[in-house]
Amino acid sequence: MGKSAAIESGGEDKLGTVKAWPQRAKSFYNDVRTEMRKVTTPSRKEVQGTTTVVIITVFLFGVYFWFVDTVIGKSLDHFLKYLTSR
Repeated sequence: MGKSAAIESGGEDKLGTVKAWPQRAKSFYNDVRTEMRKVTTPSRKEVQGTTTVVIITVFLFGVYFWFVDTVIGKSLDHFLKYLTSR
């Protein structure tokens, strides 16, 4: 008898959730609309500036990682040659 009461109350809770869905969806879409009104499109100058920064940063990181890779690779080559010459 206790199990059937628990199942019934769980069913009512699910039914309430389903009934509240349209109101929650409407509220969500209203919130999205409100937030989208706050969004501004960047100017062409801002886009060009940030694009330049990204390109320069990618180039610098590329050079840095190439240098680190070269140093580690040469170090490992020398170390392995040292181990094999013993």
